[in-house]
Amino acid sequence: MSGVSCSKAKNKRKAKVKQYKNKKLSKTEILKGQNQFLFLLSRMSRDNNSIITAIDIGSSNMRTVIAERLKGEQLPRIIGVGVTPSFGMRRGVIIDVDDAAKAISDSVEAAEHMAGVSVKNAVVNIGGSDIGFQSSKGVIAIGRADGEVVEDDINRVISEAQIIPLPMNREIVHVVPRKYRLDDHDNIKDPLGMKGVRLEVDALVIESSNIQVKNISKCLYQASIEAEDIVLEPLAAAKAVLTKKQKELGVALIDIGGGTTSIAVYEEGDLIHTAIIPVGAGHVTNDIAIGLRTSIEVAEKVKLEYGCALAKDVSKKDGIDLAQIDSQEEGVVSRHHVAEIIEARLEEIFMLIQDELKEIGKSGLLPSGGVIVGGGAKMPQIVDLAKDKLGLPVQIGFPSGFCGVLDRVDDSSFATVLGLVLWEMEKKDVAVSGLFGSKAMNMFSVKNDAVNSIKGWFEKFLP
Repeated sequence: MSGVSCSKAKNKRKAKVKQYKNKKLSKTEILKGQNQFLFLLSRMSRDNNSIITAIDIGSSNMRTVIAERLKGEQLPRIIGVGVTPSFGMRRGVIIDVDDAAKAISDSVEAAEHMAGVSVKNAVVNIGGSDIGFQSSKGVIAIGRADGEVVEDDINRVISEAQIIPLPMNREIVHVVPRKYRLDDHDNIKDPLGMKGVRLEVDALVIESSNIQVKNISKCLYQASIEAEDIVLEPLAAAKAVLTKKQKELGVALIDIGGGTTSIAVYEEGDLIHTAIIPVGAGHVTNDIAIGLRTSIEVAEKVKLEYGCALAKDVSKKDGIDLAQIDSQEEGVVSRHHVAEIIEARLEEIFMLIQDELKEIGKSGLLPSGGVIVGGGAKMPQIVDLAKDKLGLPVQIGFPSGFCGVLDRVDDSSFATVLGLVLWEMEKKDVAVSGLFGSKAMNMFSVKNDAVNSIKGWFEKFLP
């Protein structure tokens, strides 16, 4: 640098220093800077905490929940929630990657804004009518000389259960151990630490099409998110709403979504059956639209505001003025007629569920009955209809075991996404104990973002 240029640079810097010294910050500016500084520091401190992001990829809505579990607390704290309408979905399956990715991204951004964090990884659900299920067995010899079952033995026997014939276009999503057998001892839930020679496992293998898994991954990639895990929808929902006692006695989790209805049956604490029925609450809306000769949007509003699952509970004199719902509509329709339409479709869903229970010999034989979740669970009198058609005690399931912004998630439709949070939380707890080995947990780039933001704020006043 020449002497003249160097002199000019020095003079310029002196002027900036003088300007900075003479600058007086207002009280509002100081307080604003203080608050921003403290907020960003709190974000930095989250690096050492367990923060989990879950995304429910649904036919009607995309739901994102960001949760954290502070040190010393057992309950996960909900810090961010985002819900946006779904696009590019049909019956739980992605049919347009770009539209679905945009809907996922919007949902995540809404949750990020509330939580004040940046999401890089998430656990997501998988559903759809192309999900397949089959039983499988695995057999191994115990590796240790003293015959004690260790974690490696359990992993090996589960790996053996995965060796099943699959078409080229299918892949395994889950292998759920139902029970173990150690030599002559049967119905063992956890063989770890026991001694024997031969270990067997009876497992439920859940598989899906390669295309569906790849489409989910591609949607997340386009939304700048990496899939931490992909979990079957009814398994996630069951984790959020079913108690240990219910699973022991026998219970059916019924998740009525927009495009599909999922069922997961538990007995003696084990998953004994799961299925996905290609009929959901969205079909109720379609039926109303056809029956009333109106648009899907109006039909959805009619369903939500005036719907009832039992026609006998609605007076034939009650009418619905469509003009009050949409100014472009006209005429008054019978609310009783609407209830008849709803009841017919819901009856079909419960009869299909009954067929699944008959197939496994559990029709009318589940002491804890049925637990209904999902958007379809909000329909008035749906419990009474389900009791009548299933011949079981039935109740609405609500997620429990959370704190934070509970007013945003205290809803049966959040069962799946909150179950995904619990699923990943348990997985991380197990990872810490060493069952799955070490796994990187750095899900967020919060620290660097926070440092840069603080730096940027102070640079406004520095020479």
